[in-house]
Amino acid sequence: MYKISLGIFCLVLAVICGNAMIVTGQSDAEDMCIPMGFITLNPLEGVEAKRTSVEFDHPLHFDFSCQTCHHKWENTEPIVGCTTSNCHDVAEAPKKAGAGPVDKELVARYYKTAYHTLCIGCHKEMQIQNKELEMSGRVLKENLPSAGPTGCINCHPKEEA
Repeated sequence: MYKISLGIFCLVLAVICGNAMIVTGQSDAEDMCIPMGFITLNPLEGVEAKRTSVEFDHPLHFDFSCQTCHHKWENTEPIVGCTTSNCHDVAEAPKKAGAGPVDKELVARYYKTAYHTLCIGCHKEMQIQNKELEMSGRVLKENLPSAGPTGCINCHPKEEA
């Protein structure tokens, strides 16, 4: 009898908490527009593309926290892209000023740094984790998740003539 009472109590609590979460999160869901397909990643406006645009599969990355990529988002404002003002809005790769070091803040704001460091870095980290799982024998290679592309033409395919 105790187990049934405890189960009913947990169920009622879950319904109450679930409804409270739905009500409090309702306005955020109405204001938020999450792209559900591919997003075309282009260079900044005015920058001549040296490679093809990247077709980014946004839903494929929904297992990760939004803040992984949208690091300045605080769950209250609409999410914006990487190349917005004061984020990754620098069009040219920063160069050394004489004998001094390169300005690290400008390097971080260079639009290619965002994609290349974050995306490729994450994919390489996943490759390492997959290799460790495979070597441990705990997971079969065919059951490991895709680590994602790390080579240039994997993201920037050659244009078909």
